[in-house]
Amino acid sequence: MKVDFNHCESLYWVFTQLCNDECDHCYNDSGPYGARISEEECMMIIDNLPERIDRIILSGGEPIADRKKLYNILDALRERYTDQGTQIMLQTNGDLLTEEILDILIEKGVTRFDIASIDRFHKKAGARLMELAELFESRGVNGEDKDPLVDKQNYLHGHPLSWGAWGATDDMWLGGNWARGRAMEKDIWKRDPEHNFCTILSGARNFLGGYEDIPQEISIQLWRINPCCPGTKFPMGDARKEKVADVLARMAEHPVFKKLNEGDPWRMGEHLGVTEAEAKARTRELENICLYCDAFFNDHLQDMNPDTFVELPVVKV
Repeated sequence: MKVDFNHCESLYWVFTQLCNDECDHCYNDSGPYGARISEEECMMIIDNLPERIDRIILSGGEPIADRKKLYNILDALRERYTDQGTQIMLQTNGDLLTEEILDILIEKGVTRFDIASIDRFHKKAGARLMELAELFESRGVNGEDKDPLVDKQNYLHGHPLSWGAWGATDDMWLGGNWARGRAMEKDIWKRDPEHNFCTILSGARNFLGGYEDIPQEISIQLWRINPCCPGTKFPMGDARKEKVADVLARMAEHPVFKKLNEGDPWRMGEHLGVTEAEAKARTRELENICLYCDAFFNDHLQDMNPDTFVELPVVKV
């Protein structure tokens, strides 16, 4: 089991849900009216991040739609992680990327660009792909590694600057990640109770560490600290108010999150008397592992519900 929670291999941070698009499949309801947090809150989160992070993925929403905030976050990350070799990656739909913006992003330390919009759900559905390829080539950004970089040993495969392009597929991402948000409203999520999203990168497995096959990755949705990209029903903590390392250390002792770290959500209720067979039967009813996880949290972990927290008044002595 990982002990040094002040060293995180991979951090996925959705710092804004503002977006120029409003895709039917969006799991966090991003769009022109998507939720946002203030720049001050973003700086508080950066102060609370682990002391060492191997790679940071900034996502949205559409990060470039919240450009001023993005630039200031990049400046703060570069100051915080100077000389640590931290890889800064940007996940974008590519719609708003221009020569000027690309130059600024490279100057501010972004080393990997992922165009995550090559599918039927996005407005342009990859229509800019050739134009973007020419733009990246003009700036010396290597395009040999098109797939998402999940290599634990070398995230950028030796290229100081690189870009890739991919999108949502029915077999992969829609199998688990988007059984929530706008995809639920539009009823386009995939029914597949056998698909265990927890076992893959962006799922919960290895968020605490201890395994060598995939990177140890945590997710922050705006301020919510999560063990996976979709996020559990209730977050593990609030990155604005608490050190992320302290939250992970606390979760490492929690029987539910231990099982999520193993990639085995069907056994996360064993300490409560919920058998694996019962969990799988409930998943078959709900037709999706993430929906089972949501139901389990709703039934058994209401103490983690941020809506029930009561802010205590500050008493000055």
